[in-house]
Amino acid sequence: MTLFFFIVILFILGENYYVFFRLWNILPVGKTLLVVVAVVLLLCFFVGMFGGSLLPKSIVSVVYHVGMAWFFIALYLMFIFLFLDILRLVLPMQRVMVDNWLTFGALTIVMTAVFVYGYFNYLNTRRVEINIEIAKPVSPLKIVGLSDLHLGYGIGKTELEKWITLINREKPDIVLISGDIIDHFTKSLDGHNLSFEKIKSRDGVYACLGNHEYIGTPSKISQSLDFLHAAKVTVLRDTAVLINNEFYLIGRDDRFNLKRKSIHELLQTIDATKPLILLDHQPFYLEETAKNGIDLQFSGHTHHGQILPVNWIAKRIYEVSHGYLKKNNSHIYVSSGIGIWGGKFRIGTQSEYIVFNLKQQKNNN
Repeated sequence: MTLFFFIVILFILGENYYVFFRLWNILPVGKTLLVVVAVVLLLCFFVGMFGGSLLPKSIVSVVYHVGMAWFFIALYLMFIFLFLDILRLVLPMQRVMVDNWLTFGALTIVMTAVFVYGYFNYLNTRRVEINIEIAKPVSPLKIVGLSDLHLGYGIGKTELEKWITLINREKPDIVLISGDIIDHFTKSLDGHNLSFEKIKSRDGVYACLGNHEYIGTPSKISQSLDFLHAAKVTVLRDTAVLINNEFYLIGRDDRFNLKRKSIHELLQTIDATKPLILLDHQPFYLEETAKNGIDLQFSGHTHHGQILPVNWIAKRIYEVSHGYLKKNNSHIYVSSGIGIWGGKFRIGTQSEYIVFNLKQQKNNN
C-alpha cells in the first residue's frame, strides 16, 4: 500500500509538471503568476488529502474542494496536451503551442464547458430500479441500496440529507450501504450521524465496510466504526444476520483486511435454503459469489471510473464495473455510487441509488 501511494504521488507531481510546462509555453505573458498558481493548487491538493486531521475544518474544507477539483482538471489537461504532442509529430503545431492567447482561450472555454457539465451531471442523482426473482420463498422485499457516499470535507450534511429524502420517498423495507461511507477524515463529520437517524425503513440500515473506512490515520477504522455506531447503522464485518426469520444478510469486511473470511466460510453456520443477500464493497472474484449460491450481491467501489476515459479502464479491471450481471443463479449489481471521490464531476458516468424489488419466482408449471 505504501508503494501504491508513492507511485500515485509521483504520478501527480509528474502530471502537474507536464501540464504547467505546456501552459508556460502557451501563455505569452504571466509566467510568474502561473508558477504561483501551480504551487497553490498543488498545496491545496496535498493539504486536502493529508492535512484534514491537523488543520482547522474551515481551512481544509476550502483547500479540499480546490485541490480535488484541480486533480481532475489537470488530468484532462494532460490528456489534451498528450494528444497535441502526438499531433506535433505529423503536423506543424509550433504556432498553436507557443505564445498563443487563442489556444489558451480555447482551452479555457472547453475545460469550463466540460467541468460545468460534469458538476451538474454529478448532482443529477439517478434512480435505478431492478426487479429480481429468485426460486427461494421470500415475501416481496423492497431494498434501497447505496454505495460510496464519501462523506467528509467534499460531501457534507446538506447533501446527505437530500439523499435521505430520496431514500425515504421509496418507503423501503431495508436500506443497504455497500461501503465507503466515510471519506478521508472522520473529523469533518460533526452531526452527520444525526442525519442517518432520519432514514425510515422497516428493518433498519445495514452496511459493510469499504477501503475508505480504513484509509487514513492508524485509528481510522475504530473512528469509522464509532461514527457508524452513533449513526445507528448496523455494520456487518464478516457476519451474517437473519432478518425477520426470512432472509440472511451477509456483510464481508473489505479486501483491505487481508484476514477477512471467504464467502464459503461465512455460509458455514447459516441455513442456505433461505435467500442470501451479500454486501461486499469491491466486486472481485464474482465466480465465488455464484459458486456459493448467493441470491443477490450488492457492491460499489468502482465509481465506474467516475470520468471518461477512466471508465474504459475500469471496464478492463472488473468483470462488471457498473450495472447488473446474472452469474448462474446469482444476481449481482455493482453501483457507480451515489457520492464521489475528490472533485464533484461525473463525465460519462452517473450518481445513483438502487431500488431492488426482490420476490419469489413464479411457478410456471
